[in-house]
Amino acid sequence: MCGIIAITGRDDAIAQVLAGLKRLEYRGYDSAGVAAVGAHDLEVVKRAGKLEELTRALDDTPLAASTGLGHTRWATHGAPTDRNAHPHLDPSGRVAVIHNGILENYGALKAELGDVRFASDTDSEVAAHLVARELGRLQDGPDLLTAVRRVVAQLEGAFALGFVAVDDPDTVVVAKREAPLIVAHADGVGYCASDVAALIDHTRDVAALLDGQIARIRPDGIDVVDVDGTPVEPHRFHVDWDLDAAEKQGYDHFMLKEIHEQPQAVADTLLDRLTASSDGETPRLHLDELRIDEREFARIDKVFILACGTSLHAGMLGKLAIEHWAGIPVDVEVASEFRYRDPIVDPHTLVIAISQSGETIDTIAAASHGRDQRAPVIALTNVVGSTLAREADGVLYTHAGPEIAVASTKAFTTQIVGCLILGLYLAQVRGRVYASEAEDILTRLQQIPAAIEQTLLLDQEIRELAERYRDTDYTMFIGRHAGLPIAMEGALKLKEISYLHAEAFPAGEMKHGPIALIEPGSLVVALAPAGHVFGKMVSNIQEVRARGASVLAIGTDGSTADLKEHAHHVLTLPEPPHELAGPVLAAIPLQLFAYHVATLRGEDVDQPRNLAKTVTVE
Repeated sequence: MCGIIAITGRDDAIAQVLAGLKRLEYRGYDSAGVAAVGAHDLEVVKRAGKLEELTRALDDTPLAASTGLGHTRWATHGAPTDRNAHPHLDPSGRVAVIHNGILENYGALKAELGDVRFASDTDSEVAAHLVARELGRLQDGPDLLTAVRRVVAQLEGAFALGFVAVDDPDTVVVAKREAPLIVAHADGVGYCASDVAALIDHTRDVAALLDGQIARIRPDGIDVVDVDGTPVEPHRFHVDWDLDAAEKQGYDHFMLKEIHEQPQAVADTLLDRLTASSDGETPRLHLDELRIDEREFARIDKVFILACGTSLHAGMLGKLAIEHWAGIPVDVEVASEFRYRDPIVDPHTLVIAISQSGETIDTIAAASHGRDQRAPVIALTNVVGSTLAREADGVLYTHAGPEIAVASTKAFTTQIVGCLILGLYLAQVRGRVYASEAEDILTRLQQIPAAIEQTLLLDQEIRELAERYRDTDYTMFIGRHAGLPIAMEGALKLKEISYLHAEAFPAGEMKHGPIALIEPGSLVVALAPAGHVFGKMVSNIQEVRARGASVLAIGTDGSTADLKEHAHHVLTLPEPPHELAGPVLAAIPLQLFAYHVATLRGEDVDQPRNLAKTVTVE
């Protein structure tokens, strides 16, 4: 959601804040603004729309300061207008705030302030008013940290907050509860941001604040305390990717770059997954982090996979892998719904939470609910040091590197591979497969990157298909078994970046209603690789074709000949090294198809409307 950055200790702080906001654009936003701390006042410039609008405004009104903060807003309370853009000031103009999250009790706090003029419709502005009031009450001079501590104690909800004040000009104070916030100090400069991407050209040694922590950032260092003022330690880590990884490197869009990064991302996810066993002979699979005894997995009799959006589709494939290899029943749940029913969770239940960022608020909350019932939690995430990784009992990292485009591509395929590894791992620790069998399967999976490279050679053929179907009013994606989650992901990709109507259905459900939607001019994308459900898929293709639909089939070397008799177009994938690895390859043409349709229609594929990369607000 919202992007936050603050810098103190640089003469060009505002220019660097702008550069950081640019790196946070992928989070999704509808307005942006900056605040500069001057000798006697705060200067704020903010605009609705994209960063270009803010940049033009700053060209007309340049700001210079050694302390400043910036924000990209994804509207929650109040429309996306100039007046509702962040930063917000108190009525005296001496305190500024930026905010990611929702202050659930802002109405009561606003009423308590009495007859005070508010300049926006946001919940965030109340925090600036409250901090200004607390600064005025201090007897020993201005102390922004103390004022913020007193205010944070009154706040309810999820938030990452950043404050600056004229009366404490070299200081930035930030506070975190359930929304990501990173702090860093390097070469006499203090930084904070909602994501390491904003800081990567300054330092790669950062610290993630934990819930309830408040940090005072100054040019001479950073102090972290809890609400009571007791010094505490944040979670420190080193970022292992560099600035080049966050740049387009000659591609037209981040999405296209990330599609083509998938062979390396998958290879990195599979790398070094074996470790020496206790007998010193056959290597065993391992997780990146494990904070419980492996023997606890032996008593697991049920698994919940919790995720949202694209990660949910990866989780559906994780269900197939775990049930196939480990023999444990698996339920895949929409994380945002999990807590609001009565899921049966106990210490014999394993919770697997999937989130690219590790900061998806619904997934974190659902995993926490599982932990409250004493269930062990494994996180499958891409971001070291993320909230989900810290709170889980075990972590498997996908090592995909930074994913900037809002529409997920390499995060999805590495999550599928991560799910396969987890399935094998659980089978191994539960004695369902020998270590040598797991090693053999892992060796076969290591052929996936080369198969992805071969699949990417279909790009031009897919672009030609996209040209043909760019204005299709309705596209239906169908699949069975492992093809169904890929059909769902293909529909999601097409609609989220091209805004065309697309849906996915289990192919076997067509006659139970969805086939009524088929009419001449409809496009049906059918996932039909060789395998045990191929014959059924051919029947479903015949059904929709008989009703006037154009059919684009995704097949494999072993199914193409038959498909060409029934589909209008066939894209042929290489045979996967394992049937459960097939979805990784099948996802690639659907990503490319969505990308080309959207770009041919002139849409912004990296920043689709109304969407954010990381959903940090319920």
